[in-house]
Amino acid sequence: MTLHIHDTLSGQKVPFEPTNPDRVTMYVCGPTVYNYAHIGNARPVVVFDVLFRLLRHLYGEDKVVYARNITDVDDKINKKAIDEGVDISVITNKFADIYNADMAALNALPPTYQPRATEHMPDMVAMIEDLIARGAAYVTDDGEVLFRVAEYDAGSGRYGKLAKRSLDDMIAGARVEVAENKDNAADFVLWKPSKPGEPVWPGPPNPSTGKPLPGRPGWHIECSAMSEAVLQLPIDIHGGGQDLIFPHHTNEIAQSCAAHGHSDPAAYAKYWMHNGFLDFSGEKMSKSLGNVKLVHELIKETPGEVLRWALLSASYRSPLDWNDSILDQSRNTLDRIYGILRRAQRISVSEAARTADEQSELLEPLLDDLNTPFAQFRLSHYAKSLSGYLDSGNDSAASGAKRDLLDLGYITGFFQQDPEAWFKQGASDDLTTQVEALLVERAAARAAKNWPESDRIRDALNALNVEVMDGPNGATWKVKGK
Repeated sequence: MTLHIHDTLSGQKVPFEPTNPDRVTMYVCGPTVYNYAHIGNARPVVVFDVLFRLLRHLYGEDKVVYARNITDVDDKINKKAIDEGVDISVITNKFADIYNADMAALNALPPTYQPRATEHMPDMVAMIEDLIARGAAYVTDDGEVLFRVAEYDAGSGRYGKLAKRSLDDMIAGARVEVAENKDNAADFVLWKPSKPGEPVWPGPPNPSTGKPLPGRPGWHIECSAMSEAVLQLPIDIHGGGQDLIFPHHTNEIAQSCAAHGHSDPAAYAKYWMHNGFLDFSGEKMSKSLGNVKLVHELIKETPGEVLRWALLSASYRSPLDWNDSILDQSRNTLDRIYGILRRAQRISVSEAARTADEQSELLEPLLDDLNTPFAQFRLSHYAKSLSGYLDSGNDSAASGAKRDLLDLGYITGFFQQDPEAWFKQGASDDLTTQVEALLVERAAARAAKNWPESDRIRDALNALNVEVMDGPNGATWKVKGK
């Protein structure tokens, strides 16, 4: 079995071959923690969580190292801290904790490492020193350190290899950081002076004076330094959203390769994977457009597993239109499959070892560049088979189908909770006691054909926002909308 992934660097779907199968590494750019994450921010988390789970299944849980950083120094963080009169850590700790809790609600496993920019200042300063020493960066009169893009590119086109664009095109369309005394319009900031009221760190020595330049790092150098510090180079897979291809990932490659004297971009990361945008009524979801849906708010009304199913319902590289319909479809699908699993609770999971063909069939969708829509189809197929075996009383076949459903479910991040808990999400102990008592009364009323009493109980259950589902083994229930 071979995993094939679409590599942005080569522009092709290629077989994945880690540098060291005993230590498979992956780095994904994480959040800037100054506010709540919107559902678009959650897409790369869920996509690369599936990849993390798959790699652990293929190579062993202890042989996959996944880092997703926290950017905790940034202009927006600084402004919010100044506006609120607090240290930046008050802002960043609060929203990092919220972010991690929100992503956990989407069934995302925690990464192996979650490096923070403020914890890796010495690594950033050391890398900038190396770049200055190699002539790949220079210090301006106002104390900024800039990277020499033209010298790195040297007419080879390697600077734009990831973005598939020439240096001139990128200069024309770039949102580059403004800095005086640039040697070239494409040069970008590695280190810059802090503004009044902002945090300050001792930076690399100024070659002219030998004294450290006070200030803070630019955005791009943070990921280069953190990824190398926790994973070592080359990284096997580097991931993120398509909007990071340029300038962020392009600049990561340039500064990391230049710091080590490498000419091949693959010396930093062998494979690059990028997920598509989340659209809302045909527009990219973003705070600037005012059309955001915050994960923190969505999970109050919608189970995280429903959000996860919706996020994986399209190819990760394609745009995904986010709307109420996709959530309704996802909720109904999960209700149906959890309902089948509830019927199958008495069935023990088969412990028989899979043949190579069975293992290949189970993983087939995900080995094909994380084809999660196909994986969801397979999950529905396994659930349908399980239901059929239950109906026919074939417990042996039902055991195998349940195993397939739960195993593929685990790798994709689904169906790991108790079915009863799924249908009663958010139900307090008091509500559960009330509902169970009403169901007993309902059963007695129906047995006595006391329809007025049965209707009264139905109305009482509706008032509690509870839906009752009658089956061959009696009545079950769920909280409506959950």
